[in-house]
Amino acid sequence: MPSTETIRKQERDYTLQNKVQLIHGGGEYFDKIVSLIDCAEDVIHLQVYIFTEDETGNIVTDALIRAANRGVKVFLLVDGYASQDLSDAFKQVLQQSGIHFRMFEPIFKSSNFYFGRRLHHKVFVADHKIALVGGINIQNKYNDIGETKAWFDMALCVKGETAIELSTICCEMWNGGESTEKAQPPNKTSIPPITLNSECAVRVRRNDWVKRKMQIWKSYFNMLNHSTEEIIIASSYFLPGIIFRQRMAGAISRGVRIKVIIAGPSDVPIAKSAEKYLYRWMLRNGIELYEYTKSILHAKVSVADNKRMTIGSYNFNNLSAYASIELNLDVRNQPFVSSVQDELNEVIKNDCTRVTEEEYIYRVNPIQKAWQYICYLLVKILLGIITFYYTQERKD
Repeated sequence: MPSTETIRKQERDYTLQNKVQLIHGGGEYFDKIVSLIDCAEDVIHLQVYIFTEDETGNIVTDALIRAANRGVKVFLLVDGYASQDLSDAFKQVLQQSGIHFRMFEPIFKSSNFYFGRRLHHKVFVADHKIALVGGINIQNKYNDIGETKAWFDMALCVKGETAIELSTICCEMWNGGESTEKAQPPNKTSIPPITLNSECAVRVRRNDWVKRKMQIWKSYFNMLNHSTEEIIIASSYFLPGIIFRQRMAGAISRGVRIKVIIAGPSDVPIAKSAEKYLYRWMLRNGIELYEYTKSILHAKVSVADNKRMTIGSYNFNNLSAYASIELNLDVRNQPFVSSVQDELNEVIKNDCTRVTEEEYIYRVNPIQKAWQYICYLLVKILLGIITFYYTQERKD
């Protein structure tokens, strides 16, 4: 059990002056982000893993250019590996428009040889007041384009104290690289007092192994350790390590019902086959598995006991735990979390196919089982390679 002092510290991590709203991927998310960009008056931060020069990327880019033309300071930080296909012409347009643009550590070029370290979080902040945090990249796959349905994803829109903290983090991330223009972190004393009709406890959680941050990992660890009724985990690329598998089994033994929403169709076939290798372990341990079938699942959200939840960029695997820079928001508010938990149960009911142990054994032949095991080993090896670092940085 955590000590009294640890519990008090965890309580202090939450801020109360917040208003939250669940935003769904697709048109809803991109309508929201464009609206927030168009309303911004002072400064915008957008930090994202994938930014693509497609229809969706152009919609967001045009909004950012409009903001820069109004005199808003715009800082756009994208991952140097996942967004490496951005053309020089595109970058030139951004710079000529007054947008401050930078790529995060292109692969192999970090001074400390952080081979696999990537900027994986997806965060937007406007005027230090309102923010979006989730798993949604700037790409057509995440938007509703024509008849094509967006990948299933979610984000949290938060207004209030948490947005100020997120703005500070974005400034730190931006200022940590080479740039002629430094971002000015928010001065809390100059920001008008935040007055909201209701309180909502929210805390920012970060994962960055190089910087010795494992906050999101601990959020999941504590959720599995202390839940008493029901946990729902929606996660793409679901490959829990041995510690999380032990904690899941422990929660089941306490009588907790665990439901996992996983991808049916997947954009990474080898990862899906590796994931299926773990089906048998999860089913034997009483974990309920549901494959999402309406589109590709990309959401990263978990809820527990209708009381607390976490949402953001963190996938339930070692790549997020040890290689990528991740950002989640934890929410502790029973009415709101209960509504999200109800929605996820509706997704399970209407948009998923349940995987049962009996059906899975019947469907999978020995050759498929062998292939899944090989994929599992290959993914473990690959994760081991790309999460290798020369050294961690010292604590400050």
